[in-house]
Formats: sequence, C-alpha cells, structure tokens
Amino acid sequence: MRATVNDTDRTRRTTYIVLAVALLLLTGVALLMFGSARSDARAEEKADQYIAELSANGLGTPSRDRIVQVLGDDGGALCADPASALNRAALYGALTNGAGGPGARPVIADHKVLRGQLLAIKVYCPEELENFTEVVDGLTYADVAQG
Repeated sequence: MRATVNDTDRTRRTTYIVLAVALLLLTGVALLMFGSARSDARAEEKADQYIAELSANGLGTPSRDRIVQVLGDDGGALCADPASALNRAALYGALTNGAGGPGARPVIADHKVLRGQLLAIKVYCPEELENFTEVVDGLTYADVAQG
C-alpha cells in the first residue's frame, strides 16, 4: 500500500515560485520589446529624414526598411569615426578604377559620388560631419557622371 501526502503549504509555495519566475521573465521580455520598439521608431524617423535629404538633393532613395536595417537609429558603422585613418583608407580604396592588385589606380571621381554619404552623416551623426567634410574636401573632383 502506498500513501501519498499532499502538503498544501508546499504546493502553494511551489506554485507561487513558478508564477513569480514566469512573471519576471515576461516583464524582462516586455522591457526588451519596448526598448526595441522605441529604437525602431527612432530609426524609421531618421530614415525618413535621410530619404527627404536624398530626394531634396536629386539622389536616388533606397527603401526605408533597407535604411533602417543598415543604419539603424545611430548610423551604425558609418558613424564610427568616419574620418579615422582606417575609414579614409577604405574610402580611398573605393575611389579607384575597379581593377585588382597592381592594376588598381586612383581616379578623379565625380562630386556626386560622396554626396549620399555626406547626407547620411549629416542626418545620423552631425558631430562627425565637419571632420569628414575636411577629408572629402581634400579630394579632386570632376563632372564625369551623367544624370
């Protein structure tokens, strides 16, 4: 014969502990979602501002979702010290003829090439705009792009 003892105090305590843990987990998830929603709203606001700047300057505009994914609400990698030596090297490396290895040559780019990046920095990290403008102003440009 087997006898079971149902301790109501123990059952009640276990129930309260399980409910408290579940409530804490749900509260944590809610806080994370709230912060994410606020961040997404700010990212969408910045993306709309950037799209307006691009349109006002006669440049093509990517989708708002793509801008939000790439730049977020703080500019992402674009605003991580855009005038630093590493970012300048990446910029100069992009302004070449496209050949690889020993065939790579710098080119005189059109002044429109960097306008989108300047506008993005203006919207997402205006405190970096002056330093980046100094880097960009040191380049030689020509009217070579159509449109």
